[in-house]
Order: sequence, then C-alpha cells, then structure tokens
Amino acid sequence: MTAEETAVLFPGQGGFDGAALQAARMKYQQVDEIFKAVDAVAEEIFGSTVSAVLLEGSPLSVDDLLQQPDHVSQLAIYGSDVAAWRILRENGLRPRVLVGHSLGEIAALAAADAFSVEDGARIVAERLRILRDAEPATGRMAAVALDGRRTRHLLDLLDDPALAVAAENHDRQTVISGPERSVLAALRVARELGAGGLLLASPFAFHNPALEPLRAPFAARVARLPRQAPRTAVYSPILRRAYRADDDLADLLARHLVHPVDFRGTIRGLYDNGVTTFVEAGGLGSLGRCVQRVLADAGDLAVRSTFTLDAGGRLGVEEALAGLTDTGADSFERFWTSYGTQLVERVRTRLSATGTVPFAATGPATPAEPAPAVAPAGPSTPAQHLSPSGPAEPATPGAAGVPDRAELLTAVRALYAEALEYPEEVFTEDVLLEAELGIDSVKQVELLNRVTARYGIAPAGKGFRLSDCDTVGKVVDLLQARLVRGDMSVAAA
Repeated sequence: MTAEETAVLFPGQGGFDGAALQAARMKYQQVDEIFKAVDAVAEEIFGSTVSAVLLEGSPLSVDDLLQQPDHVSQLAIYGSDVAAWRILRENGLRPRVLVGHSLGEIAALAAADAFSVEDGARIVAERLRILRDAEPATGRMAAVALDGRRTRHLLDLLDDPALAVAAENHDRQTVISGPERSVLAALRVARELGAGGLLLASPFAFHNPALEPLRAPFAARVARLPRQAPRTAVYSPILRRAYRADDDLADLLARHLVHPVDFRGTIRGLYDNGVTTFVEAGGLGSLGRCVQRVLADAGDLAVRSTFTLDAGGRLGVEEALAGLTDTGADSFERFWTSYGTQLVERVRTRLSATGTVPFAATGPATPAEPAPAVAPAGPSTPAQHLSPSGPAEPATPGAAGVPDRAELLTAVRALYAEALEYPEEVFTEDVLLEAELGIDSVKQVELLNRVTARYGIAPAGKGFRLSDCDTVGKVVDLLQARLVRGDMSVAAA
C-alpha cells in the first residue's frame, strides 16, 4: 500500500461513537484541540458549547446524541471527523484523496485546509440554521433495501414529486427523502414488493429538490467565509468530481441541499483508478461497511476505521496508525510528533550543564510542518470493517474485564446492521425487532447466537424466551448479565 492507493472517508449523519471519542481523547490531544475550536463556534452561534455533553460523563450513543439539540448532533459528527483526521495527519498520513459523505464533505474540505476548522463548523451551523428557519419539521429520510435504479422505479410508481433519491450507498441500500407522509407511503409499497425499508433518524429531508429555494441564501452565508484551494484532493460524491482550485465553494456547497450523494459510484470509481485502501475518519465505521459491499469482489481491499472500539476496547485508529508506514506516512514526522519536544529538552539540559547556550529562544523549537506532497487531481470518474480479531476472552464470574454496556451496545448494533444490511442508526435500544423492523423469530435466534458466539458464551438454554429479547437494549442487557456470570460455552472453556 502507498499514499497513491489511499483514500480517507468522512462520515455524515449517524457517524458518531461517544465511547470511542472519549477513549481517543484520553490518548490523543487532537480531540480537545478540535473541540475547543468547535466549542468557540457553538457558543458564538448557539450560546452553548458541545464538548461538555460529548466528552464529559457517560459516553453518548447515536441514539443519545439524537436526543440532544440538533446543533449538538451536527457539530459532534463534524468535530469527530476532523479530530480523527488530525490524528491521522499528524502521525504522517498523506492520502491521495479525501471523500466526504453528505455532512462529511464539509469536514473533508476543512481537513484539506479549504476552510479553517472554525469556519467548517460555521458552515455546519449555518446549514442547520437555514433549514431550521425555512423547513417545517415534517421532512424525513428512509433507507430502502434496493439499488438506485430500482428505487427510482419505486418513486416513479408512486408519482410523488416531493420524493427524491438522497443517497446511493451500495447495491442494497438507497436513501430517499421527502415529506413524512410521502416517505411512509414509499416504505409501505417497498415492503409490499418484498424490499425492506426503515425510517432514519435525521433532523431534515436532506438532498431533496424541494430545498432549492434555500440554495442562494445558504451560498451567500458561506461566501462570507475565507477559503482557499484544497491542499489535498477532495472528491465529491455529490458533484461526482474533485474540487478544483478555481471552484466557487459557496455555490457548490449550496448544491448539497438538493443533489443526491453517489457514494457507491464514487467508491467504485476510486477503486478503478487505483485506490485500494480506505480509512474512515470518524465514528462507527458505517462507510467502511458500505465500501465492503460496493467492492465485495475486490481481493486487494483494505478498510480501516478510527473512532471505533473492538470487543477488547481497542481503538480502530490504533490499528490504522500501525499501518501508516505503508500508506504514505512520513516516519520522521511521526517520530518528531511523539518525541521531538522531549529530545530538544534533553539536548538543552545537557548543553546547559556544560555552560553552552544552544538556543536563543526560551522554549523548545517547534518544527515547521512540512508541506504535503502535491496530491493528484483525483479520479476523473468518480470494508473490511475493523472487526474484533477474535471473540473477546470470556469473563469469569465477577470479572472486571467485562466490556461496559456502551461497548456491548455498539458491537451488537454493528453486528445486526451488517447481518441485515440495515443502517446502524435504526437499531435504537427500544425499537421492536419483529413488530417494527420485521425481523422474524428465526432470524432473531440466529443473530442472538452470533452475538453470544462472538463473546464465547453458550447459546441460550432451557427457560429462555425470545420475547425477553425483543429489542436491542434487552439483547445487550442479557449479554452483559451472562458475561458477568461467566456463562462460557464448552469450546470457550
């Protein structure tokens, strides 16, 4: 793997993992640095910071985040994306191209220095404010288990001009947007035709032509912000091309309100142009799983996550950083970032002891950041998700090594989403697996057995009732209780 083969992906709606973000904060100062900048904008525009909610106290799940004011959720995703990128960047990653999904495209432009971190946050805030002011809270989005072509046929059948394809993620997931009544009607027809579909927890019906009247006022707000040509190539799944030095960024970002996201086509195009390694900068790793599905036939594919936690509590970014030597990292820069200050101080101390004044400055020298290599212009056309390396070591009764509930919830949601090819955000703690998601009892038992097998726990035995695990939250509670008891399988024992 080389830099020429590497793309960094920035997730949008739902791309957040509070437990992983807090774990990253304990190890990487970049998290506090980025959220300090985001906080300044949040306080300026909304009158309160976001980091106290996100970084202090119990970590927030995606479900918890959606209970917060909408500016908290939007800035949380943006800040998480940029913080993950900053960690990768300052450890030497120099990818060929950056790619954002919807909201994540703003983070990608900030990562490429087209906007400052603060101004990227202002764009997120202004995008939200203009939607708040203009759109009644009746818009919804839904994921349909069809490819883009079949989804468009479905919308043609309904003949409702308010409905639109908002995003094509992979061959079995397309997102639609529109008024709530229209979206619900589309879901009913999809289910009658044998295709699954689920409402998404999104504050607005993004990527819909109905938002056309908002383009000009949003562009005017963005145009007031300073900007420059991206220093790293940024490919847009909305524009279906890379940003250029002479682009009107304000106008192009305003197009995002009405144009769909072609993530599937972007990933296929990047791969056809030589990109084989995809690193997701942000929470949950959902884009990585989409990449895996788009490129299911690729034998040389590598996908890495950042703000995710495996069953053993290891951050995805640690594994991503471990492979940086092969993905364009500058090994000296990585060394200097980690040890440069200590090295300068040691030299200063030793020379001072001999009466030599090595530096006129009173503080350690700060190395100038090397200019990145000129990035290729990006393809002209447009995962392996970090799974645990194996089952977690089974707990013994009373063991302290049992993962906490937030970690288990994240793992269960990811497993269910991957197995069913549903968006992760639909698996809220209290959603009814059969009544609301249509998961029959046979499939529920299969999924439950996969969950327990991952943690080395014996399958449910006599006395178990499936009705006791009819929600994701109840599955997690059962899993945690059995881990604490140490209900190991014979094989694990």
